[in-house]
Amino acid sequence: MKTIKGPGLFLAQFVGTKTPFDSFDAITRWAADQGYLGVQVPSGEAALMDLDLAATSQDYCDELLGRARKSGVEITELSAHIQGQLVAVHPAYDEAFDGFAPASVRGNPKARQAWGVEQVTKTVDASANLGLDRMAAFSGALAWPYLYPWPQRQPGLVEAAFDELATRWRPILDHAEERGVDICFEIHPGEDLHDGTTFEMFLDRVDQHPRARMLYDPSHYILQQLDYLENIDIYAERIGMFHVKDAEFNPTGRQGVYGGYQGWSDRAGRFRSPGDGQVDFKAVFSKLTQYDFDGWAVVEWECALKHPEDGAREGAQFVRDHIIRVTDRSFDDFADSGTDAAANRRMLGLEG
Repeated sequence: MKTIKGPGLFLAQFVGTKTPFDSFDAITRWAADQGYLGVQVPSGEAALMDLDLAATSQDYCDELLGRARKSGVEITELSAHIQGQLVAVHPAYDEAFDGFAPASVRGNPKARQAWGVEQVTKTVDASANLGLDRMAAFSGALAWPYLYPWPQRQPGLVEAAFDELATRWRPILDHAEERGVDICFEIHPGEDLHDGTTFEMFLDRVDQHPRARMLYDPSHYILQQLDYLENIDIYAERIGMFHVKDAEFNPTGRQGVYGGYQGWSDRAGRFRSPGDGQVDFKAVFSKLTQYDFDGWAVVEWECALKHPEDGAREGAQFVRDHIIRVTDRSFDDFADSGTDAAANRRMLGLEG
């Protein structure tokens, strides 16, 4: 078994225009001061890294790694969540998702998609240049508006959406194979890959591609009322990344999983800081350790109530308290009687 690495911190929720959140050096020093050993870096944040340089320059990547080490952290993975979202956008969301893209491609869905594909591909290259063997992404979504449809879905609609999704991602996955990088899709509402069944539908269409893996985040399963522990049992071999994010689901007579269009603090299901929600993280860490998960436990802070800096500080210690340092010997070694093959046969009554 392997000891999970951590704690790590996903920087996407913290990067901003004010110090210490406005530059790579300052934010990584801040993360180290909170107790983190690693940082997960959103590749599209220009304040943190130059993706074009990282994708093409080994010298730049070596320098970035050195700056991280000087701050006291490692780069755990890169994230291309935002860019991955743009690989597949249903027209209903065109205007909303244009805000994720540069002005030059807004209002032009095909150009925006091409930009998203290019950005994800560059994140694959940057990951390889940084010596990282996995990265995070969203899958994007074509079928999501038809999740709970009225009128009913037309036959073949979902199949056509997943066929197209696979067509768009297959070249990226093949490039990731060439560079030795796994693409870990965060299983997430709003994405076509939002649960185990949809992930399997995608895998079937990309021929069980070895570079298509999961980013496991139990908070999204709490809000769907999905068995997040059995999910590990089923998909352990495909889980490549892990977000430590908590959630709670408290249905009422007025609302349930759909939330009644309310803000986060007023929904039956809402995200919470690690330890403040309903996820059984002792069981999660135990199962991931049991199945030899070899990645990082990365805190993704999202909470409807708590201040982010408090959540970050508490999250580092929370992960430290839950990482299981694996044993190098069996607990019952003290009772080893030192028998051999011949003794085993005698004990079974198989020798004279």
